[in-house]
Amino acid sequence: MNYTNSELMVVAAARELENDDSVLVGIGKPNLACNVAKRTHAPELRMVYESGTIGSDPSKPPLSIGDPVLASGAISIEPMRNNFNYQLQAGRLDVGFLGGAQIDKYGNINSTVIGDYDDPIVRLPGSGGACEIAGHVDRTLIITPHSERRFPEEVDFITSPGFVGGREGRKELGLSGGPEAVITDLAVCRFDEHGEMYVDALHPNVTREAVLDRTGWEIEFADDLGTTPDPHEEELRLIREDLDPDELYTDQDK
Repeated sequence: MNYTNSELMVVAAARELENDDSVLVGIGKPNLACNVAKRTHAPELRMVYESGTIGSDPSKPPLSIGDPVLASGAISIEPMRNNFNYQLQAGRLDVGFLGGAQIDKYGNINSTVIGDYDDPIVRLPGSGGACEIAGHVDRTLIITPHSERRFPEEVDFITSPGFVGGREGRKELGLSGGPEAVITDLAVCRFDEHGEMYVDALHPNVTREAVLDRTGWEIEFADDLGTTPDPHEEELRLIREDLDPDELYTDQDK
């Protein structure tokens, strides 16, 4: 069965979602993943977007969180402030999707600066709502390409907290939850009892050496290291025919 790395990432992320989850959805691959899950194994999945739509069921991929298509089938449309106050910060959301310029060994995310904060090499857009998402959902899922530049041992700036310096560091900040999985174009990574990232499964035809070459520290591999399952035919059909027929988010590596 032929599929792209992007399609595999979407499907792997979809399989992290459970039927009764409430998910703060992002645009792009997170949106595809949530819609694949909702149309397969998680029909009761509740999708919430930062713009304020709750229970969305978009008919096509939204171009932004303000795309009117997100109002299609939504059970409620709230001001963004209410969505953050009464849904996210009140602890009513189970899962949040995040990404960033850097993700380190403890799942901390940087989307603020590359280099020194006061004299950066690159100044990035910043948090938006990402810090609040990382701090208040039960499980954070990260979808990102795998490169040494994106995976330093320590981020230049913590925009969105993972396990900080370990699981105890997160607890000291009064935060529950934390990063659950990091899904890349090479592997699915998870976090051990200390809060450090490790490789749980390699994608088909990917070697350990390929992951080590593109990671900024000596990342560990699970003792029972697995292989990411191939997408099912129906999952690929949904992506290609219903959710992303114009290949807006899944054509980069064909």
